[in-house]
Amino acid sequence: MFKKNKNMNKTISFYRKFYDFILSRRYNMILKNYEVLKTGSPKLILPNHQSHMDPQIIAVKVYKYVEFSPVSSERLFSTPIIGYFLKKLGAVKVSDFRAGNKDLNVLNHITEKVNEALSNGKNIIIFPSGKLTNSGLEKIQNKQSAYSVVSTMPDNVEVIGVRFRGLWGSMWSKAWDGTRPEFLKTFLKGFFYFFANFIFFIPKRKVTIEFENITVEAKQHVRKGRKEFNTFLDNFYNKYGEEKPIYIKHFFYAPKLKKTLPDKISNL
Repeated sequence: MFKKNKNMNKTISFYRKFYDFILSRRYNMILKNYEVLKTGSPKLILPNHQSHMDPQIIAVKVYKYVEFSPVSSERLFSTPIIGYFLKKLGAVKVSDFRAGNKDLNVLNHITEKVNEALSNGKNIIIFPSGKLTNSGLEKIQNKQSAYSVVSTMPDNVEVIGVRFRGLWGSMWSKAWDGTRPEFLKTFLKGFFYFFANFIFFIPKRKVTIEFENITVEAKQHVRKGRKEFNTFLDNFYNKYGEEKPIYIKHFFYAPKLKKTLPDKISNL
């Protein structure tokens, strides 16, 4: 296992608890079966991707039980706030995921870097879809990164599937305007809502995060090919069917609003 940096751990622990408090004002986060994170084996953690809030919740909740390094696009390392914490977490930097299906070198780089980290005992988080979902269903489609890593990962690695529900309809998702939210702008809006609701009166959104050890099934399906493996992941994420978008008002004193989905949702 990789050596722990105690000073770094203390820093991350402080920020994790602080941000957990902030997120808990807005989100009622329910974790299910998180015990699977506590085994000693290195883990490849594969969450679905409903919104930009998923990685933030993963960061504060998963790090409570195990240390991890996320796989992140290189463009995020230059983003204010995000870049700082990615470096602190020892994130695996790769070229933009959106180019991954077209550039074999990018895919090889992702696979090589992730497997090197797993071999060194690190726990790795990677979002198989590589982008925000366009609906209440997760669709991995022809993405290759998770398939490539599982195909070649060390034998002692456990694959942990993470199923998010409740964030489709968040301002961090594509649900209401059809486009990928700008992270920094949405982040600042969130902090404004935090104080505008006097911290303790923010209307809450229920979010369920369910963990499951899918190692055996993942290894079985990856041997059948990429399409079969991605279908397996889709079925895992969509176990409970298509999720309806839920709008939660941003101010406790605001009237209830009815929102409608856009005619078209961007594929970016």
